[in-house]
Amino acid sequence: MNDALTTDEFEALAEIGRGIKSRKVSPCVAKHAKHLNGLKYITYGRNGRVSITDKGRQALVLKHCIDGLRSLAANPLAKLDADVATFLGKKGHISPREEGGFSITQKGIESLADIDAIK
Repeated sequence: MNDALTTDEFEALAEIGRGIKSRKVSPCVAKHAKHLNGLKYITYGRNGRVSITDKGRQALVLKHCIDGLRSLAANPLAKLDADVATFLGKKGHISPREEGGFSITQKGIESLADIDAIK
């Protein structure tokens, strides 16, 4: 994911991902829609409604995983969404602890260091 999105752009993308029922969008979505559409994270349907693309869903999952790793680095008992914990566990970035919660593996620590080095 080489496209650096701001926090507001991620919030707009998450709002679109939850589903927008009407043609009228929130000010946050309206402000960032052009940029997100240009990056192919969202698309406009023939009816004018905005929807998230697969690339947009992948960006959201990746953001949730990075945020999950950071929260585990600060607190091993931090709560993770089930899908995030499953994904990070399958990829070998976290492992369950006997006393509860998760610990970050060496691979997870290296990935977090790589992510922080990019910023």
